[in-house]
Amino acid sequence: MKHSITIALGIAAIALIAAGCNNGAKKAQQKAAEEAAIEQARQDSIAKAQKEQKEKEAMTTLQNLPDEPIFDIVTDMGTIKVKLYSKTPKHRENFAKLALSGYYNGLLFHRVINGFMIQGGDPYTRDTSAAAVAKYGQGGPGYTIPAEFVPEYKHKKGALAAARRGDAANPKKESSGSQFYIVQDPVACAQLDGEYTVFGETIEGLDVIDRIAQVATDRKDRPLHDVVIKQIKLDEKSAPKVEQKSTDDNSKNN
Repeated sequence: MKHSITIALGIAAIALIAAGCNNGAKKAQQKAAEEAAIEQARQDSIAKAQKEQKEKEAMTTLQNLPDEPIFDIVTDMGTIKVKLYSKTPKHRENFAKLALSGYYNGLLFHRVINGFMIQGGDPYTRDTSAAAVAKYGQGGPGYTIPAEFVPEYKHKKGALAAARRGDAANPKKESSGSQFYIVQDPVACAQLDGEYTVFGETIEGLDVIDRIAQVATDRKDRPLHDVVIKQIKLDEKSAPKVEQKSTDDNSKNN
């Protein structure tokens, strides 16, 4: 009898110890989860603040741009310098705003057709998982831009133009909020004049356009190896001049 009681007490003790261990493990897991949530919230807050600061700086720069600013589209295959046209102000301002805020950094030229054009600017291309790849060509910032057709702006070699949805779903021919293409072959693209808004031109890097256009692609015109837009930055020639007034005044007073 005493032996049975001893065994029962031992089992009970083991059960209590196990329960205590389980409770301790659960508390540790809960604490770790809470700490992870706090850290994630902190990181999100920092990211939000950095984004807001970058957008604020972008707007300040945007207000001081020349009429036809130059931007450098820096890719892993070279740099394409483009000049934005003053007669397409809505597209000019939108492209500049997105570029200055870092929107294009890390995106891909996701549609490439040799003898036609190269296309990029889709935010979905930042995620190269299979699920995202199926959406390439459908992404944007959540808005469109009214068409700005200017007869003198043609689809010449190196022309910078806005992509858009087809006429059936987009009878006003409004442009994508972020996707753009650059003409490689003006003859093949001549049919697009008056149908897609041309809002800039390449002033340097036509050879880079040709190199990108010649990469191997799949049946959906996607490059087999990513062509990355490292960043689109304001060219030094178009950077706003730093105010020297206070410095000059101080020099005069001395």
